[in-house]
Amino acid sequence: MSNLTQVTDATFQDIVLNSDKPVLVDFWAEWCGPCRAVGPILEQIASENGEKISIVKLNVDENPETAAKYHITSIPAMKVYKGGEVVKSVIGAKPKPALESELAAFLA
Repeated sequence: MSNLTQVTDATFQDIVLNSDKPVLVDFWAEWCGPCRAVGPILEQIASENGEKISIVKLNVDENPETAAKYHITSIPAMKVYKGGEVVKSVIGAKPKPALESELAAFLA
């Protein structure tokens, strides 16, 4: 299993919205192939950039309240939260260079 922190409906506020640095939330599900493909890429980005951005995972099947609140209709969906607000959305699995490009503003 992943080294990335798992967040839930109950912990989302504390871990994501109240964070003092940007947090990328990977909205995923166990049955989603592309989600499983992007997981290791996010692990690499997290280990290389942990001081700049936090990366957490939220299982949409187990946490429907948060998924619905942020209108997650297709997965994998990655949203970057800063100051409690969504500041970036990335939909779909992408290779590491493409994800790093999408996240460049937060990794600089």
